[in-house]
Order: sequence, then C-alpha cells, then structure tokens
Amino acid sequence: MSDTNVRRLQRERGESERTDPEEEETEELTCPECGGRLRNDAEHGETVCVDCGLVVEEDEIDRGPEWRAFDSKEKDEKSRVGAPTTNMMHDKGLSTNIGWQDKDAYGRQLSNRQRQKMQRLRTWNERFRTRDSKERNLKQALGEIDRMASALGLPENVRETASVIYRRALDEDLLPGRSIEGVSTASLYAAARQAGTPRSLDEITGVSRVEKDEIARTYRYVVRELGLEIRPADPESYVPRFASDLDLSDESERRARELLSSAKEAGIHSGKSPVGLAAAAVYAAALLTNEKVTQSEVSDVANISEVTIRNRYHELLEAEDGIAA
Repeated sequence: MSDTNVRRLQRERGESERTDPEEEETEELTCPECGGRLRNDAEHGETVCVDCGLVVEEDEIDRGPEWRAFDSKEKDEKSRVGAPTTNMMHDKGLSTNIGWQDKDAYGRQLSNRQRQKMQRLRTWNERFRTRDSKERNLKQALGEIDRMASALGLPENVRETASVIYRRALDEDLLPGRSIEGVSTASLYAAARQAGTPRSLDEITGVSRVEKDEIARTYRYVVRELGLEIRPADPESYVPRFASDLDLSDESERRARELLSSAKEAGIHSGKSPVGLAAAAVYAAALLTNEKVTQSEVSDVANISEVTIRNRYHELLEAEDGIAA
C-alpha cells in the first residue's frame, strides 16, 4: 500500500474521530481506492477491502490472549487474572500464597529436600504477610468474622460490610480496652442488620466466643462512635427464614406478614422483641392455615421461649380482630 493511501486513510480516520458520536456510529470506513467495504481479518492481522482486495492496514496488534478456549471451564483454567480485591482479607487479597500441595508444575511429587524448602518458604511468606501488630489484629478479626458468618449462613455482602466496619473501628482506634472477638462480633451483628438479613443477639452469641452482654455493649459503642445508621430490626425480615426452617407453605408466610402488618397498625410492636413477634406470627399463621407446627418447634428455630411465643401469639390475634372489627 502506498504512503499516499495510508495518509489518506489516517486523515479520514482523524476526521471521523472529530465528528459527532452519533455520526461515528452510523458511518462505516470505506476503501480509499474504490470506496468498497473494509473487513478486519483477525487471523492475518490485516484490514482489507472486500471489493478490490486492497490491504489497508497490516501487522495489527492482537490484544487478545495467545491461547484458545472452547468452554468456560477451559477459559477459567487458562486465564491469568487473579481474584478481585476484597476487604475480607487483611491484605485485600493482593499478596501471593504458596500452595499446600507439594507438587511441581507438572504434577510430580517434590523430593523430601524440596518439601522442607517449600515449608520454610511458606513460614516466611506468612510472616511477611503480617509484618506488624495491626495486620495481625486484622487477620485474626477477619478470620473470626468469616467463621461466624459461615455458621450463621450470612451472604458474602454481609461479610464484606462487617470487614469494612471492623477496619474503620481499627483505624479510629476503638479497640483499646476491648477484645478482638467482641468488636468483630459487633461488626458482624451491625452488618447483618444493615443488609436486611438480621440475626438475633442470641444467635450471634451462640457462634461467638464472647458473652452476650459484652456483644451488646460493644455493638452500641461501635455504632455510636462510627455513626452507623441502623434502623430498628423489622419483624417481617425474620419471617422467611423461620418459615423456611419450619418447611411452611407460601400461604403461611404471607399470612404471617399480614399478622405483623396488623400489629404495626395497632401499635403493639413497639417495645417488643422483633424476633419474638416474628416467631409468634409464624406460629399463628401455621395454625390459621392448618399446618402442623408446635410451639416447641418454633421456639427451637427462633431461639425464643415458648412463653414469649404464647404471649405474642394472643396479642397478634387480638390486634387483627380489633382492626377487622
């Protein structure tokens, strides 16, 4: 291709770049010789004219991978891109890890001497990952958050939020005088409520290594100092989980929501435990829809005493009768 044609093509491209974006989308590059349509030949790295065969550009840079993949599994295996950064790891997932398998790149077992060498490298790598007390603190706390979230069945977004809350508490020097386990538990409790998937304080205490009073005290302190905006727990947010654990129908779940809506209209929900109200609503709804559920079963699922369920159960039915009347 002559230098004149190349300059002409570059000039046309420069003018097209200065045009309106809408015009740029509608216009198509044409052959500088015959005005024919241009086609990109990815295999040879050339741009050619379909009509006259003129090679307009050659030796184009292929910015794609040098390998081919025929399914998503093979693509994931060949991809060299690592996992995205995450707040759930103390180094945000940017550091490297030495695998625990004592094998080389071909899958062969390492010799005894090489295994000892790799073990020493793992030890030093772990030491370098946590170089100061702050990073060691963060690593322990995030491990606690992940353990408790797994035990409670909380989703990944709650773990991420809890990790961010703990990082803020650590940066603002809220930990002196308080245990790492206490602040990490309080962070997870606050994150669960923020995400609309709350867990009761008793459930949190069941998987934590600190007492209930310390969790409540630390939670109030963290929320106050960090200025977290957390609304009071809605009883309806507990209903789907309780109904699922008790294997109740959609009709029972809908009926439990109606009972709680009636209770809100009557104002009897104020000052009462949202977990107790939700458990009582689920029990009442199961009876109203002729599903066999005992107070003991609901008590075990909600971790609430049967006395509380009986008291709230009568209050919910009275509130609905009062509104219906």
